[in-house]
Amino acid sequence: MPNKPSILVLLPPSLFDVIFSPQAQAQLAEIGELTCNREERNWPSAELAQRIGDFDAAITGWGSPTFTEEVLDQANRLRLVAHSAGTIKKLLPPPLFQRGIAVTHAAAAIAPAVAEMTITLIMLSLRQVHVLDRQLKAGLPWQQIKAFGLAQEIKGNRVGVVGAGYTGRETIWRLKALGADVWVYDPYLTEARAAELGIQTADLDALFRDCPIVTMQAPPTAETHHMIGARQLSLLRDGAIFINTARSLTVDQEALLAELRTGRFLAALDVFDQEPLPVDSPFRQLDNVILTPHVAGATQQSRTRQGDVIASEIASFFQDESLAYEVRLEMLETMA
Repeated sequence: MPNKPSILVLLPPSLFDVIFSPQAQAQLAEIGELTCNREERNWPSAELAQRIGDFDAAITGWGSPTFTEEVLDQANRLRLVAHSAGTIKKLLPPPLFQRGIAVTHAAAAIAPAVAEMTITLIMLSLRQVHVLDRQLKAGLPWQQIKAFGLAQEIKGNRVGVVGAGYTGRETIWRLKALGADVWVYDPYLTEARAAELGIQTADLDALFRDCPIVTMQAPPTAETHHMIGARQLSLLRDGAIFINTARSLTVDQEALLAELRTGRFLAALDVFDQEPLPVDSPFRQLDNVILTPHVAGATQQSRTRQGDVIASEIASFFQDESLAYEVRLEMLETMA
């Protein structure tokens, strides 16, 4: 490429090194002239506005500042923002798209890890490993150790998946590979696409009523805010399993807490309205809940994939302006 594009890396050094392997960093250096953030902090928007003017592309990540109007007014050369994580809405507002700046992200690179964690939590819940582990360590006599009923297998079980985006689809094919009967609720999923995936579509009430396992994979949007409330949760059968590795805002947490306190069903939660989860959170007191600290997408492999995807996207864009994971303005309403 005769005139290399200038690329501004907003990620602090420690985060940059976690996401971009030495190979990905070498690829970026081959693509363009890199200018990296050398400070262990994220720049505020006002500081980004002072730095952005001479760059054709920007690589953003967790904690990067919002591209405000002040930033955009100074970004005279900016053609591409490549976000090395998933969620972009608070970072890249509509005016950025309206100025013709292309956007890509690495959500697809994180999705396999989230899906694998979802399957892990389903299996742990089916076998109730956490309950057995706790009782065994507490010194209960061998014959007295028991869970909430007899353990189950995933094969032949009906699993309801709410949301068929990146993580939803990754979850679906893993469930099918394990022999589950998969039902899906997603108002944007066409019947043709559902047929391709080999799944059955269902409305929310039917999914919660008829699936003994339900997993949330929907993004947090105005449309999905508290889409799951007391009514849907009351439809879950006794002994059901409810998983949320997506976003907590899709579920009314008070309604969920009230149902879980009855002990009717099991849950595994990786996301919460308040993070870190407060020490006095009532969720911490429930024996029928598995809690993890928002780590579903955090694996060594997912971090490496994120960097690889972004390096590949930047290379493609400055070769022929193509993007495999382009985000367009009209997509924002249905994205995380």
